[in-house]
Amino acid sequence: MPRSADEAIRKAIEEGKFDNLPGKGKPLKLDEDPFEDPEWRLANKMLKDNGFTLPWIEARREIELALQGARETLGRSWAGRQSALVQNQPFDFVDAEWRRSVETFRESVVGLNKRIRSYNLQTPSAHFQLPPVNVEKEIADVKELNTKDMRD
Repeated sequence: MPRSADEAIRKAIEEGKFDNLPGKGKPLKLDEDPFEDPEWRLANKMLKDNGFTLPWIEARREIELALQGARETLGRSWAGRQSALVQNQPFDFVDAEWRRSVETFRESVVGLNKRIRSYNLQTPSAHFQLPPVNVEKEIADVKELNTKDMRD
């Protein structure tokens, strides 16, 4: 007797119990949400088919895009700083540019964290909430990622 679900599935696969299932080799149809209220199914499908979504889902997408853009801008600035230092450009100028970029990033994160708090109040479950952005961790990650890229 199998001790876990994984073992039971593995045993069934080995015995060929999944070989002749209906729909084998065809993509799964995941269009319907089994937890969706059937009375709202048609309305939700029409909204989805026409490009509409729930406001909190759109807010999350906008937050994620804005954060990604801010990270990329900061990453380009760090890479530019590293490149300028390798080319022996004046340190004071290069460092001042980097500090301006960091300050701009910090201001962006303050705004994003406000949007995240507002978004978290809109979500139907804590499962969908976003954590606030940790500025210092983001800066350290950008430095590490872009410094590693230069070494590779």
